[in-house]
Amino acid sequence: MTAYRPLIASLMHQLTTVIVGKDDVLRDAVTCVLAGGHLLIEDVPGVGKTTLAQALARTLGLQFARVQFTADLMPSDLIGASVYDRARQDFVFHPGPLFTQVLLADEINRASPKTQSALLEAMEERQVSVDGATHALPRPFFVIATQNPFEQLGTHGLPESQLDRFLMRLSLGYPGRAAERALLRGEDRRQMLQRLPAALDAEGLLGLQQAAEAVAVSDPLLDYLQALLAATREPRWFAHGLSPRAGLALLRAGRARALVQGRDYVAPDDLIDVLVPVAAHRLTPAAGAGRDAAGQLRALVQALPLP
Repeated sequence: MTAYRPLIASLMHQLTTVIVGKDDVLRDAVTCVLAGGHLLIEDVPGVGKTTLAQALARTLGLQFARVQFTADLMPSDLIGASVYDRARQDFVFHPGPLFTQVLLADEINRASPKTQSALLEAMEERQVSVDGATHALPRPFFVIATQNPFEQLGTHGLPESQLDRFLMRLSLGYPGRAAERALLRGEDRRQMLQRLPAALDAEGLLGLQQAAEAVAVSDPLLDYLQALLAATREPRWFAHGLSPRAGLALLRAGRARALVQGRDYVAPDDLIDVLVPVAAHRLTPAAGAGRDAAGQLRALVQALPLP
């Protein structure tokens, strides 16, 4: 697996030229992509959510489309629609912007729940059904969505079923003082994005994903993973624990993190590293916990013995 480290390091380096001072967030984002998962970036406007999504798409060398989600966006605006063709005397499907390798769903929670739900089949099955016909999406296919905090005007919370389809939820946060100075003195990020070269292509990305799937997992590591899942289901930590699907997602992310670190086996630290971005958006803290889901997860890890 060490043979992949230079390639992954070049991906990371290119991303850090655009997103300054957020190496941990970028590492999580790359881990999410290598695990084949969808990514949700949640934060206040103006901190670089869309810039990160576009930088990822361009660096990976994939075809991408950006859709600005608004209150009047309809499912057909996203998926496409069947239109009657006089010459053929039949309805012909015209695909929408969803038929791309990377869909940048900007401010996804400004759209209505009906439009948000239109993404569910695409995210889970990598296909859509229109008028009784099934249409496969390109490979690879990712949704990189951004959303504003729920308390802002004009936002709709994502349904739990859709939140569960995102492998990770990340937050950029405000930049540090040195990073902000570099942004103020540096080149406009939109111009940098236009010149950003592709460091990979679809075939290369699929190869990295296959390498991540091949990372070894030992029985003691699986014991630790099951102990983590069981702990989240204890009422003192969360109202409802992680599902088996969330456990599989955590394992996929742990394999990808091990690959990013240049190892051919998953270590407990890999699971711990990805636990909060993979699990926090799937959990509700127990009543009276006094901490958010991320804080509860960190406390849970401290209380659970390592294998």
